Amino acid sequence: MSPLSHSILQDRPAAGRRLIEPLLPYANRPDVIVLALPRGGVPVAYEVATALKVRLDLMLVRKLGVPSHPEYAMGAIASGGIRIRNEEALRVHPIAKAAFDAVVERESRELLRREQVYRGTRPAVQLKDQVAILIDDGLATGASMRAAIQALRVQEPARIVVAVPVAPIETLEALRREVDELVCPLMPEWFTSIGHWYMDFSQTSDAEVIELLQRAWQREACG
Repeated sequence: MSPLSHSILQDRPAAGRRLIEPLLPYANRPDVIVLALPRGGVPVAYEVATALKVRLDLMLVRKLGVPSHPEYAMGAIASGGIRIRNEEALRVHPIAKAAFDAVVERESRELLRREQVYRGTRPAVQLKDQVAILIDDGLATGASMRAAIQALRVQEPARIVVAVPVAPIETLEALRREVDELVCPLMPEWFTSIGHWYMDFSQTSDAEVIELLQRAWQREACG
């Protein structure tokens, strides 16, 4: 048995429950909103928002994968026209501007599709002067989360908190100066991928995202 086996995350809901205790100071506050990065961040964020009895919404971000290595982020885009380039990744995997732009165009279409599918006619949430807790199922390069932070900062929240179940130490250190608070219970020194730290890292479906959002929004409407 690996010495880190006790730290392996069962699945995304279980990972979300790991984040509840460190985020308890934000419970039952009307100025707090949990923002999930779809799709994998939604089951994690749902557990947190439900336990803390705070609002749940989305921060739509798309990773820009290197064409030859799609899992390797050469940048990210977010709602509001935010675009981040991972210059280190582009040095290791240099690609032509046309190829980069093609990936941006494709991912922009998917971003718009998700906005329409997940939100429907629900208006975008107002984040000015709010405490925003950004949640994903983990970080690797952190490109998507950096795009989310930039998109969020434009809306002038009172406080930006990033909470993830697992991430490499160097990624967390790079993000720390960009946010007011960083929560991450599992920080392995040896890191290959987010999925390595989950027993079940099966893909989250659109249907699951929509179901969890509708459940959370119905709870808010009744609250």
